[in-house]
Amino acid sequence: MKAVAYRHSLPIDDVRSLIDVELPDPPAPTGRDLLVRVHAVSVNPVDTKIRRNVDPAGADKVLGWDAAGVVVAVGPEASLFKPGDEVIYAGAIDRAGSNAELQRVDERIVGRKPSSLDFAQAAALPLTSVTAWELLFDRLGVARGEASGTLLVVGAAGGVGSMAVQMARKLTGLTVIGSASRPETQAWVRELGAHHVVDHRHGLLEPVRAVAPEGVDYVMSLTHTEQHYEALVELLRPQGKLGLIDDPATPIDIRAMKRKSISLHWEFMYTRSLFHTADMAAQHRLLQEVADLVDAGALRGTMREHFGTINAANLRRAHAQLESGSTIGKIVLEGFGG
Repeated sequence: MKAVAYRHSLPIDDVRSLIDVELPDPPAPTGRDLLVRVHAVSVNPVDTKIRRNVDPAGADKVLGWDAAGVVVAVGPEASLFKPGDEVIYAGAIDRAGSNAELQRVDERIVGRKPSSLDFAQAAALPLTSVTAWELLFDRLGVARGEASGTLLVVGAAGGVGSMAVQMARKLTGLTVIGSASRPETQAWVRELGAHHVVDHRHGLLEPVRAVAPEGVDYVMSLTHTEQHYEALVELLRPQGKLGLIDDPATPIDIRAMKRKSISLHWEFMYTRSLFHTADMAAQHRLLQEVADLVDAGALRGTMREHFGTINAANLRRAHAQLESGSTIGKIVLEGFGG
């Protein structure tokens, strides 16, 4: 099968940082695995982080944790899907990625592809939907339909932020404040439904206070947490909740949270698949519900750019754009060519 891999951790401007390869097809699925023919993928910061920090020492390592495709075969214990089903998933971080024509994935972290989206549009959904959903509802403990309170989403124009803003606006009664630093990203966040959009370039304290003078109840910090941490603690109300997904470049002092009894919640969407938790199938159920919400028009896809065929050159271009910090929504690629 065709695939894109890397063999050594290299800067993305090096043509060897991602290469086109031919790999053996995966073996027939066992257990609850599905074998999926990948039609489209999207690219996430996790791809660039692993490429830079995990050196496979010459072996072919396939990245990619967002896919839309068609089930080819199912394991003997699989019951949720059958061959021919169109599906989406983000996969598992400890298994081969989706930048390959064929991929095995556990059905418990797979959902149906929304019928209203094509494969490219659908590939932008899984990782960001799972991350935003788990952070909002599982980690921060926001109740579906919660009628009061204020949520601040830091970095709201990125992939996870784009889904988080929609989910909070459509599925809860929270007042949603999104932060974005450029006119085009601010317009995108407004379009997704944020009640207020603030510019975080010169700090969050004053801009957020201007629209929420009494502070906020919840924070989803999706990027540069270390830069905004002091302001976030100041902005959170007593007994507020701070959730984050990034890896702060410098340590944050959680003692600052004690006086207000603020709680800290970290979201890593691969926890369930990595540890095969008893509730691993929760990701299947939430992806099913996301597909229903998309088909009903309550949520929208976040694909912003289509970079063409799934090959090394196009994936290097996508990685470079992600590393520049200028991406709005999601970048997708589709098909492996002739």
